[in-house]
Amino acid sequence: MKRPECTGFDSSVGLTRRNFLHRFGGGLGGLALANMLHAETGSKFHHPAKAKRVIYLFQSGGPSQIDLFDYKPRLIQETGKELPESVRQGQRLTGMSGNQASLPLVGSPFQFAQHGKSGQWISELLPNTAKIADDMCIVNSMCTEAINHGPGVTFMQTGSQLPGRPSMGSWLSYGLGSMNENLPSFVTLVTKGKSGQPLVSRLWGSGFLPGKHAGTRFRSAKDAILYLNSPEGVSRESRRNALNHLKELHEIQLERTGDSALETRIAQYEMGFRMQSSIPDVTDLGNEPESTFKLYGEDARTPGTFAANCLLARRLAEKDVRFIQLYHQGWDHHGGLPGGIKKQCKETDRASYALVADLKQRGMLDDTLVIWGGEFGRTNYCQGKFNKTNFGRDHHPRNHSTWFAGGGVKPGITYGQSDDYSYNVEDGGIHVHDFHATILHLLGIDHERLTFKYQGRHFRLTDVHGHAVKPILS
Repeated sequence: MKRPECTGFDSSVGLTRRNFLHRFGGGLGGLALANMLHAETGSKFHHPAKAKRVIYLFQSGGPSQIDLFDYKPRLIQETGKELPESVRQGQRLTGMSGNQASLPLVGSPFQFAQHGKSGQWISELLPNTAKIADDMCIVNSMCTEAINHGPGVTFMQTGSQLPGRPSMGSWLSYGLGSMNENLPSFVTLVTKGKSGQPLVSRLWGSGFLPGKHAGTRFRSAKDAILYLNSPEGVSRESRRNALNHLKELHEIQLERTGDSALETRIAQYEMGFRMQSSIPDVTDLGNEPESTFKLYGEDARTPGTFAANCLLARRLAEKDVRFIQLYHQGWDHHGGLPGGIKKQCKETDRASYALVADLKQRGMLDDTLVIWGGEFGRTNYCQGKFNKTNFGRDHHPRNHSTWFAGGGVKPGITYGQSDDYSYNVEDGGIHVHDFHATILHLLGIDHERLTFKYQGRHFRLTDVHGHAVKPILS
């Protein structure tokens, strides 16, 4: 995507950069408003968008596709047998199970059933998610090259296994701008009190894009954003006066240096001032009716739970936040999977269903894309000593499951297929770059045209390949 460049002006004709900003569009604030209007008219889109916003329910640690969505009767029948070499085909394993003398298959101990008019296969662990079977597109053919958590999560969030690239939310903020000048275009929510592989801020960072496109993390504490509120005794009028003077100083420096970082700094100060009013309003769940908590469950009353974050995500979507990223840790079940995955599903199943149902009843699901999934799947064999009732599964990048709802994706379908052992993709493989290209396509972006020049090269979210998966689009 070709983006307009900011250039200086010839002071000899009496039009400095500072004067230009004030004369046309009312200064930086006017340009920001013009940018919003420009985005909303669709002139930044490469084709008509089906989704306006994304809510990404990221399940960190690698949920087991075998025990949730990828029903494999043959694998269940052959539990205890050795993983056939014809299936493994010499593919690499992690250091945690690669040296095992035996790789015994272990099918899911949980019951599966078909749900909805569409007949989607869903595990008994997800009774609430099963209620929205006809709204979901379940993909059982996701694949990645990453075999460990750090590169895997980074890959799913940024399109590269190497740290330092912009996150998907940052790319969307850069490409489409904001739909609400009083809230960030990209918000991150992390479930409180969960353990697992660390979630670091670079996962929602802007990388080499301007800093204003980074995700803003909302905490579950009294102050959702640190250092946002004025100190005690400092009035809003006083804060406004100080920012006005600071802005004048920055604009003088900007005129002298042309440093674009100063523009970002001014914009962020102004956004912070506006958020002093908007953040408390959007994060206050106290004005939700009892029917809301009956839908999401009692956990939604406790700030920082997955349920509360799903409810907050719906409120942010109502305020037209462009990209809302939820992280829920705890899916890394190398041991004790039967008990561990039950706990995870209990924490996430009802709220995931409620979010989709809530958006649908409010008429928002059509233009809101909801995504549920992790960084990779789990192995079909037991990690460690074989135990039919209390086992673990190792990391598995060859195939895993993700589901989509709303936002222009076909409802009530299962796309892609793994083999009888849920080890390799057999049909309809969706690589990480395809996943990203499809999301961008739904938002009206051609993934090959959304680029940013950095260190002499034009970068994009999908790196150098990937395609939108048209069969899952409505």
